[in-house]
Amino acid sequence: MAESTKVLIPETFQGGSSFDIAGQIGLIWELIKAPLIVPLLRVGVYVSLAMALMLFVERVYMGIVIVLVKMFWKKPEKRYNYEPIQEDLELGSSNFPVVLVQIPMFNEREVYKISIGAACGLSWPSDRLVIQVLDDSTDPTIKKMVEAECQRWASKGINIVYQIRESRGGYKAGALKEGLKRSYVKHCEYVAIMDADFRPEPDYLRRAIPFLVHNPEIALVQARWRFVNSDECLLTRMQEMSLDYHFTVEQEVGSATHAFFGFNGTAGVWRIAAINEAGGWKDRTTVEDMDLAVRAGLRGWKFLYLGDLQVKSELPSTFNAFRFQQHRWSCGPANLFRKMVWEIAMNKKVTLWKKFYVIYSFFFVRKIIAHMVTFFFYCVVLPLTILVPEVHVPIWGAVYIPSIITILNSVGTPRSIHLLFYWILFENVMSLHRTKATLIGLFEAGRANEWVVTEKLGDTVKKAADAAKNKPAPKFFKKPKFKFGNRLHMLELGFGLFLFFCGCYDYVHGRNNYFVYLFLQTITFLICGFGYVGTIIPSS
Repeated sequence: MAESTKVLIPETFQGGSSFDIAGQIGLIWELIKAPLIVPLLRVGVYVSLAMALMLFVERVYMGIVIVLVKMFWKKPEKRYNYEPIQEDLELGSSNFPVVLVQIPMFNEREVYKISIGAACGLSWPSDRLVIQVLDDSTDPTIKKMVEAECQRWASKGINIVYQIRESRGGYKAGALKEGLKRSYVKHCEYVAIMDADFRPEPDYLRRAIPFLVHNPEIALVQARWRFVNSDECLLTRMQEMSLDYHFTVEQEVGSATHAFFGFNGTAGVWRIAAINEAGGWKDRTTVEDMDLAVRAGLRGWKFLYLGDLQVKSELPSTFNAFRFQQHRWSCGPANLFRKMVWEIAMNKKVTLWKKFYVIYSFFFVRKIIAHMVTFFFYCVVLPLTILVPEVHVPIWGAVYIPSIITILNSVGTPRSIHLLFYWILFENVMSLHRTKATLIGLFEAGRANEWVVTEKLGDTVKKAADAAKNKPAPKFFKKPKFKFGNRLHMLELGFGLFLFFCGCYDYVHGRNNYFVYLFLQTITFLICGFGYVGTIIPSS
C-alpha cells in the first residue's frame, strides 16, 4: 500500500469547524511581514524622506530668494527699459504698435459677455487693436449669442472679429494657432491672450506693452491673476491659497533669477515673432502654454512677470470642475517633461545653470515630486507604518519638515492663515488625483491628452441667490434635485476607509498618536468622496 503524501501546510490552515478566517489572514500577514512588507515599507520611507527633503530645500531656497527680491531687487521698470507709450501730435496713434487680443472660448454661456466687454474696453487706439474671438462652441445657441455680442461691439466701431473652425482639432492650442494664420492679423506685433473668464483693466496693455517695445529680448509679459469669486465657498478659498503662492513666489522668483517661468495660458502678452521662432503653438500635451514657454526659453528669450499688473478671473467652484482642471494641470507638465527633458539637456543656447533650473527645479521638484511626496508619504507610507511598527519614521520627516513647508506655502495669502490646517488636509486629498494624473502623464497612459474645459459659473450662483430672495416662499418646500450618484467619488471614499482603519489601529495599538491626524484626514476624504465640496448646482 502506497504511503500517503504529506502536505506541508500549517495546522492552522487546515479546515475544520473552528476555521477562523481572521486568524488565517493574521497568520499570512505574519508570514510575509518580516521578509517582504518590512523591507518594502522601509524603502518607501527612505524614498519619501528623500523627496520631502528635495521639496523642503526647494521651498527654503525660493523663500530666501523672494525675501531678497522684495528687499533688494530693482522694480521691473528699473531693471528693464521702460517708457510709457504716448500719442504723438504729428504721428497720432501710429506711435502705438498693433496688438491682437485673442479670446478662446468653448460653450461659455455664463462669461462670454464679461471677457468680450473687458477686451473691447481696453485703453488702446482702436485702429491699432484687433480683437479676435475664437469660438469653438458646439452649442448652436451659444454660438449665436457670442456672434451677436461681437456684432454689437463692432457696431460701436470696435475692430472685433468672430472666428470659428470646422473642428476642435488641437483644442485651445489649435484655436490660437489658427487665429494667428488669418490675413488680418499679419500686421500685429504682439498678442494678448485672455481666457473667457478673464477681465483685464483698461490700462492693461498700456502697462504691459512698453516692456516689449523697449526690450527686444523679452518675449512674454505675464500678469498676476486675481479671483472675483475667491469668497464664494471653501473650495475657492483653498484654491486661492495655492495659486497665490504660485504667483507671489514661484513666478516672481523665476522672473527675477532666470527671466524664465511657465506661461499661465492667459493674462499674458506675447511677442508674435517669439512665438513663431519657437515653433508656434503645439497640441502634443494639455499644457500648450508651458510647452511654448519652455521652447521659447530654450531659444534665449526672456520672460517678465509683473506682480502688480493684475487681471480678474474666476476660480472653478464645483468639485468636478476643479478635479478635471487639476488632472490637466498635473498630467500635462509631467507629459511635457517626458517629451522635452532630453531636448532641454542637449540645448546649446542657454547656460548649464538655467538648464538645471528648468529640469530639476521647474519640472522635477515642482511638477512631479511635490505631488507624489504629499500623497505617498502622508496618505500611504505614514499610515502603513502604523500597521508595521518595525518601520520607524523620524519625527523630523513626519512633522517638522511638512510643517515648515506648509508655513512657507502660506505666505501668499495671509488673510487665509486661519484655514491653513484644513488647507493641508484638502491638499492631501487632491494629491491623490495629482499623483494619478502625474503618473498618467509620465507613462503617457490613456487620459494623457484628455482635455475638459473648466466649467465657469459667472454670476449664476449670485443670480440664483438674488432670485431666491425676491421670490415669495412656497407653501410647500420643494427639495432641490440632486443626482447623488454623480457626486460620489469612489477613490476618495476608498482612501477614507483605509485611513479610518489605520487610525483605529493606531488608537488601540499605536505609540505615536497619529490617529488624530488620520481621523481628520479621513473626514476630509469622506467629505470630498460624498461630493460635499464647493458649490453644488441642483439639476433642473
